[in-house]
Amino acid sequence: MLKCRTAWRKLAPLARASSTLCRQNVRRTGLHNGRIPAAHMATGPTGGGRENQVYALLVGVTCLGGAIYAYRTVKGDKRRYLERIEEISSRPHKRTEEATASVHVEATATEAIETEAVPKPEPEVAPSSEEPSPPVPDAETATSSETTEPLQADEPVLEAAPEEAPAAPLVDEEPSPPSEPGPAEQTEPIPPPVAESEPALAESPAPEPSEPQAEVAAESAAGLVPAQPSPMLPSHVPYLLIGGGTASFAAARSIRARDPGARVLIVTDEPDLPYMRPPLSKELWFSDDPAVTDTLRFKQWNGKERSIYFQPSSFYIPPEELSNAENGGVAVLTGKKVVHMDVRGNKVKLDDDTEVSYDKCLIATGGVPRNLQVIDRAEEEVKKRTTLFRKIEDFRSLDKVSRNIKSITVIGGGFLGSELACALGRRSQDSGLEVIQMFPERGNMGKVLPEYLSNWTTDKVKKEGVKVISEALVKSVTCKDDQLEIKLKDGRSVKTDHIVAAVGLEPNVDLAKSAGLEVDSDFGGYRVNAELQARSNIWVAGDAACFYDIRLGRRRVEHHDHAVVSGRLAGENMTGANKPYWHQSMFWSDLGPDVGYEAIGIVDSSLPTVGVFAKATAKDTPKAATEESGTGIRSESETEDVASNAVASSAPAPAVTQKDDFGKGVIFYLRDKVVVGIILWNVFNRMPIARKIIKDGEEHADLNEVAKLFNIHED
Repeated sequence: MLKCRTAWRKLAPLARASSTLCRQNVRRTGLHNGRIPAAHMATGPTGGGRENQVYALLVGVTCLGGAIYAYRTVKGDKRRYLERIEEISSRPHKRTEEATASVHVEATATEAIETEAVPKPEPEVAPSSEEPSPPVPDAETATSSETTEPLQADEPVLEAAPEEAPAAPLVDEEPSPPSEPGPAEQTEPIPPPVAESEPALAESPAPEPSEPQAEVAAESAAGLVPAQPSPMLPSHVPYLLIGGGTASFAAARSIRARDPGARVLIVTDEPDLPYMRPPLSKELWFSDDPAVTDTLRFKQWNGKERSIYFQPSSFYIPPEELSNAENGGVAVLTGKKVVHMDVRGNKVKLDDDTEVSYDKCLIATGGVPRNLQVIDRAEEEVKKRTTLFRKIEDFRSLDKVSRNIKSITVIGGGFLGSELACALGRRSQDSGLEVIQMFPERGNMGKVLPEYLSNWTTDKVKKEGVKVISEALVKSVTCKDDQLEIKLKDGRSVKTDHIVAAVGLEPNVDLAKSAGLEVDSDFGGYRVNAELQARSNIWVAGDAACFYDIRLGRRRVEHHDHAVVSGRLAGENMTGANKPYWHQSMFWSDLGPDVGYEAIGIVDSSLPTVGVFAKATAKDTPKAATEESGTGIRSESETEDVASNAVASSAPAPAVTQKDDFGKGVIFYLRDKVVVGIILWNVFNRMPIARKIIKDGEEHADLNEVAKLFNIHED
């Protein structure tokens, strides 16, 4: 068409001139003869007929040239189409020949082999064509081969697939993926649980030698080079979970339950697979196994043994194989931190500058332990001798320290501080370790328990061998004579060898600035709606979520059961459930195997409380509770249907409860005469009843009658 257009531009002026002359000749003839007969047009003045002939010749030549060009174009297109079909049909044979020809080639020569492999198919394709290929079709065929052949070689190497995005439309033409053994075996990992680079090394020489060639050799070579920052990650994942704690694992399990083929990537800055944190301050300290810090296996109060990991390493697949896993799966990238989040671009950047895009994202970054400002400002030696307890490494470090020093001080009177003080105190009975617990409140867990119960708990902690210092405000911490000296604001001082700071948790909201997410000014954490959504495709769960409780208003909760429930709900909503957060999560604390409590709702000692107690029996201990439920994590055994079948006890409540014996009981927390929180003291497996009372939100004239629902007066 370009040639015809160029010729017409050159011939058009001449054609218009000839047409003008013809019309002038016709007018002249008409003037002489009085009429304009059509026959006289060819017999006008001298020169008129010749110009008409030239005009007709030019028009004819132009039409003939256009027809010839159109014919050649259609014929060339047909030839190229046939050559393309032949090339596609012969592709499996070429792939087999290339694979066998390069099995023993070194990784350093792979690029040269690939470039030489491009023209090889041409002699096979050319004989099947209708006529010899001209230069233009050859170039198109070569370009097509360069685009498709490397993709064929990349397929079994699962890391390479996401990077070949431009060739994605050709994937459905390739028959090789269903016959590969890799995806079926991805749920049977070979690697140890902590290192994500090791599975890549184990997979690369695995039994796939006949599969493509250059990428396998290159992957093996890359695995041996220390410069590789991380395994080859998929550039895109449908579900990205930031954080490797309880909430992330619960979300992953929920996503896979609703979408069995889902591909989920968990990114965590810890070196461990997802694990439960409560045993780190509870059962692990009571283990008789000297290798407990390595095995991380513990015995529950009922004697059953389990691991703190939610699933063994065989449950997960290597991150680099996630994109091509036939049935999807869950992959965990350990030791990597998300440092930047692009909400508009739906992608994140890791601390090694790797970028991963996503369809839907969960932020479950949890929190970081708070520290005392006086320790933050203290000299380096003080910081070295201070433990902020949160992770597996903190447990291992504190266990080692406690076996090699003479004195240790726990600062904090909350759940974590009290649990660690009791655990270390029981160990001190055999080792002679001095254990001190100090806190600013009058009694142990004074911010949660009513004063009379807080004082009783303090006495219980003392009986475990702990020296308790109440109403203690730390003024300074210094290091003198190879010991730490803690000076209090009232003039008292304490000398110790090591400090455990258990003064609360700060929600991790490092991504808020880059992501443009709102942080709640009152409770901290990412502000989300009742469906745990911060943006249209971003959810938040666990300790980092400040959510709207449809029963109790805006809240932020820092407990295991909340992480389980909120993670599960976020996972459901990420798959389209659109459910609000209505479940009242619970939390529990054990002061050894004999005293424990479970709580739900808002439990704040500043609220009015009503406590109903009864005499305890041998069944009313954490040990007996786990024997009945069969699990050490009591919240995981809850069932909602228990509440609807609850029957109040017919036994009469005692008129007066002696305040010096709080064997078991129920404490109600009131706000505007409505129960907003409940603590079950040495009363177990009754949490669904407490949850229903809070959910109903009714005023109760006599809470003694409500306490009968928990059957605390039965033997």
